[in-house]
Amino acid sequence: MTAGLTIGKAARAGGVGVETIRFYERQRLVAQPPKPMGAGVRLYPADTVERIRFIKEAQELGFSLREIHELLALRADPVADCSDVRERATAKLDDVRRKIQRLQDIGAALERLIAVCPGSGGLQACSIMDALTPHPGQASRRRRDGASSQSNPSDEGNAPMKNATFKIEGLRCDGCADTVKGLVGKEPGVKAASVSFADGEARVLYDPQATDEERLVATIQKPGFRVIERR
Repeated sequence: MTAGLTIGKAARAGGVGVETIRFYERQRLVAQPPKPMGAGVRLYPADTVERIRFIKEAQELGFSLREIHELLALRADPVADCSDVRERATAKLDDVRRKIQRLQDIGAALERLIAVCPGSGGLQACSIMDALTPHPGQASRRRRDGASSQSNPSDEGNAPMKNATFKIEGLRCDGCADTVKGLVGKEPGVKAASVSFADGEARVLYDPQATDEERLVATIQKPGFRVIERR
């Protein structure tokens, strides 16, 4: 009896699809068996299944294909040391922790944007869309300050932001609300602002290192409106 597995049987035993094995072959992670003479099919040795499972587990742990290449090379090296594998696993763990921190930062930023979103009305009043839309000069300023912003943890992207809600007296229409939003949005340190005529209030997300509530109140009251409550 001829030893070996067809690609379908190897795939089932390894817990992957046939196309996955072909992909591994193209990436030189799995060796493609030679085609037999005549009309026979390629047969994979039993250790191919073990190799496929190894690759799959490494991928699930977050290792890239390049890193898996290196792990497989170590696995095949008779003089390789466990410390080599430990070093790679430690580097991957550090990378995973950085990604988790980045995701947590993104989650916190989204929470802040959602907190000041009015939740209704046209897109022109949406503070989330406003925060995602580049304003004139913003891109060039980011390029100019790029190096320092990446190394300084107190920059706007990383500094703790604050939410403030101001109850406003004197808003008579959506135009009044747009006026207040425009003024507040131009204040240094303001990340997002929404103003609702229906609710008679403004919600502001701002950097306390760049501005404060007193300054925001003064800005809101410039056109003649009055802030009667803040929270």
